[in-house]
Amino acid sequence: MKLLLLIIYFAVLIGIGLYCRKHATDVNGFVLGGRSVGPWLTAFAYGTSYFSAVVFVGYAGQFGWRYGIAATWAGIGNAIIGSLLAWVVLGRRTRIMSQHLDSATMPQFFGERFGSQPLKIGASVIIFIFLIPYTASLYNGLSRLFGMAFNIDYSVCIILMAVLTAIYVIAGGYMATAINDFIQGIIMLFGIVTIIAAVLNSKGGFMTALDGLAKVTDETVAATPGIFASFFGPDPLNLMFVVILTSLGTWGLPQMVQKFYAIKNEEAIKKGTIISTMFALVVAGGCYFLGGFGRLFSDQIDVAANGYDSIIPTMLSGLSPILISLVVILVLSASMSTLSSLVMASSSTLTIDFLKELVFKKMDDKKQVFTMRVLVVVFIIISSVLALVQYKSSVTFIAQLMGVSWGALAGSFLAPFMYALYSKRVTKAACWVSFIFSSVLMVANIFFRPSFPEIMQSPINCGAIAMLAGLIIVPIVSMVTPKPDKRLVDNAFACYEEKTEVARKTALGK
Repeated sequence: MKLLLLIIYFAVLIGIGLYCRKHATDVNGFVLGGRSVGPWLTAFAYGTSYFSAVVFVGYAGQFGWRYGIAATWAGIGNAIIGSLLAWVVLGRRTRIMSQHLDSATMPQFFGERFGSQPLKIGASVIIFIFLIPYTASLYNGLSRLFGMAFNIDYSVCIILMAVLTAIYVIAGGYMATAINDFIQGIIMLFGIVTIIAAVLNSKGGFMTALDGLAKVTDETVAATPGIFASFFGPDPLNLMFVVILTSLGTWGLPQMVQKFYAIKNEEAIKKGTIISTMFALVVAGGCYFLGGFGRLFSDQIDVAANGYDSIIPTMLSGLSPILISLVVILVLSASMSTLSSLVMASSSTLTIDFLKELVFKKMDDKKQVFTMRVLVVVFIIISSVLALVQYKSSVTFIAQLMGVSWGALAGSFLAPFMYALYSKRVTKAACWVSFIFSSVLMVANIFFRPSFPEIMQSPINCGAIAMLAGLIIVPIVSMVTPKPDKRLVDNAFACYEEKTEVARKTALGK
């Protein structure tokens, strides 16, 4: 039964990829789906790219163990800051200006917005360096779940996931990814609700489980009775940094922002905002809420020996075979949707912003699409090899680099991108300072972590600080550096002033 469900699931994904080939014949179609993607597909593509096995298995287990039920705040932050506010603040303006500047990627946006080829190349190099280890991290968390459900070796899981993702992304491009994300999103919504109910039921129901959690004590964390069932948990300050990194980070991640480039129209943005927020509330809120009950299974879990990634699989190991099958498909869905989004962002950036600019300047549409398809394969192979190397050896460098990828990417791009959508005063120099500051800070955090202040020794805290620092650095550097070219800036912002007729239901009129 478990194997049959997987086979049906894989057949549907590949079938959609082949069906969407007609949408992926040129760059605009392959990368953006022709900028005609509706609200449901865009919202689910945004949500499924946001939440992967890293969140479900890694973060939910780790933060649930450390903060108890208060870890749910991370999920609430993901919904309000990472989804609702991201759509409200960035959605419309990103869609309007990116189309006006004819940009399909984030580096291309920077290059056109600031009239700077070096800025475009610099952004593409940062994306290339930090998206690869982030992509490799998606395979983490699958090993224990597949071993628990099918007794399959981790290497087979990696290869299977990589091959299937490559097939539907190469065949159908962004549109295939968006449709598959929608299906995977439905699985994630249904799966997380069902699994929470089953796990809590195994502990006597919600109130009994909450009462049990209130009786858990850990003198190494806090001496306060009932701390793991409390509103803010044992460490509110570090929990706040988790919320900032995992929520605000989406504002600067290229694979997330790129979803706004492809959305169809105004109505789709309004609907997408609501759908995306509700999706995040259920999936992210549900994951962290579930993880908050991890300590009820402490008699079965040895975190010191097996790490935080063992918590969620242990919690699920007592479920029925059909529910375990659902869990495996849920985590596969979460990982494959994010993987497809990341390899699309990586291949399009390297092709459009790097190879076409520096190596093959006369590359036409067909050659660009072909190159992107080849690079999808290359990126998936590299990430798979990194995941296998980490699994088969004692290499820890890769795992460390994964931890800083989110902080480096979001810290580099969040402030320059957001301010560039709203302010005419932002300068190229401010972008460069933000790029360099966050990238250097996060790399230094790998090699010189003990020398950092205690609060910044955690890559999570360091990444959150990098993002917040960018919001201060960009306006300050813009104030003290030469003003940007007025004609260039006025041209970029002219798109916001264009007149457009709308139905009376949208605007009341005179």
